Order: sequence, then C-alpha cells, then structure tokens
Amino acid sequence: MTDVSVIGCGHMGSAIVRGLSRTGTHRLTACDLDTSALEAVEPYCNETTTDIATAADADVVFVAVKPKAIAAVLSDLDLPADATLVTIAAGVPRSYVQSHTDATVIRIMPNLAAELGEMAAAVSWDAVDDDVRDLLDDLGEFVEIEESQMDVATALNGSGPAFVYYLIGSMRTAAIAEGLDPDAASTLAAQTFKGAAETVIQSDESIEDLIDAVCSEGGTTIEGMNVLWDSDVESVLEATLGAAAERSRELGGDFDDE
Repeated sequence: MTDVSVIGCGHMGSAIVRGLSRTGTHRLTACDLDTSALEAVEPYCNETTTDIATAADADVVFVAVKPKAIAAVLSDLDLPADATLVTIAAGVPRSYVQSHTDATVIRIMPNLAAELGEMAAAVSWDAVDDDVRDLLDDLGEFVEIEESQMDVATALNGSGPAFVYYLIGSMRTAAIAEGLDPDAASTLAAQTFKGAAETVIQSDESIEDLIDAVCSEGGTTIEGMNVLWDSDVESVLEATLGAAAERSRELGGDFDDE
C-alpha cells in the first residue's frame, strides 16, 4: 500500500483523491488550508489536514496548487531525499521545483477525468518511478514526454476536456434546434463522443480511415463532413490549442529567473 498525500484539494487535487480512492489500495492524506475543500474529500481519505508537515509524511506527494502558490508550498514542504514529489502546477518547470526540495521531482499534466479512472496525462521524469507509474495507471492513461513538450500537453489533455465539452454542447444545441428532446440530445451527443474516442483508442485504423468507414457515397455523413471540410474548424482548433499552450509558456516564464 502506497502512502500518498495530495496538497491542494481544488478541482484537480480532489479528482486525484477521488480517483485513487476507487482502488482501495492506497493510504490517502489530503492537505489544504481551505477546510471546506477538505470536507468535500474527507469521505475518500484516510486523513485530512491543514498542516503541510503532516502531508509530507508520505511516499508520494502530489502538489496540485496553482502556479502562484507553488513557492509558498515548497518553502513549507520539507521532504527527504527518498520521497517523490509530483508537481501538477501548470507552467512550472521541474528545475524550479528541484531547487526547492531534496525529493525526486516528477512533473505531470493530468485532467479531471482522473476522478473516474479515465484520465489522460503526460509525465516528464528522469527515470521511471514504479510507485508513480502505478498511481497513474490507477487514474487512467499516461504518456511519457520530454518536459519541453509539456506546454503542448497542458493545452491538449489538460485544457482539452473544456474544449470537448464545448463541442459536445454545440452538437447538443444543434440537435435541439432540429427538434430533438434536450435530455435525449445530451445523452446522444456525450455518448457519441465517448464511443468515438474509445474507437480511436482501440482501433488500429487511422482517424481518416475511421471517418471513411462512417461515410458512404450519397449518405448523410458525407453531407455533414463536406461542411466540416469546407470550414475553418481545423484552424480554429489549432488556434485554440495554441492559445492555451502559449499561456502555459507565459506561466513558465515567471519562474525562469528564480
């Protein structure tokens, strides 16, 4: 059983707590100065605390705070060399965190689906850490990337769920405008995204081949695809991810000289 602490129980930190609690194979401590945040995750933890020193007594410590709070947390967090610190703070480079701790530092960019065990995460580390690998496996899927690619990952899988929610909502709205019941439209739109995503994950076919498999000459799908192909949706999505990635770079720039 791995002793895990999560410092910062906002949306992402609490999603990790809830996701790990599903396995029943970890001892979980949640730490936050906001007692209402701790109350929300208390049913999923072995212990809650406002004391960082208490949270430091763990094999793996997740620091899930906003970038502007990372300096204050690290100044109070005293970890031994045999501990592992997993930082989630967007834009904050490992080198900055490493300069403030003796622990092994791993940087990840997860997303809120961790709560359901369906997380997509990017991880940057010097060497594979078996404990962290097992924790990430419990939360969903992860890929190893160079830290220089973390800003792109922040935009794609970190911010990406919000972009997908927007697209689901847009398809739902369009279906309602065509006369479909709102509840039925919500279910069909969301399940369609879920099924299509799972197909991409499990299929050996390219995305282009999967599109072709749905389209038939003279059919309904090809009519809709022609609208998409003639639109600027690809450039809009490129700009969307680009804006999020650039903001991650800006956040990281705040730590370059520290």
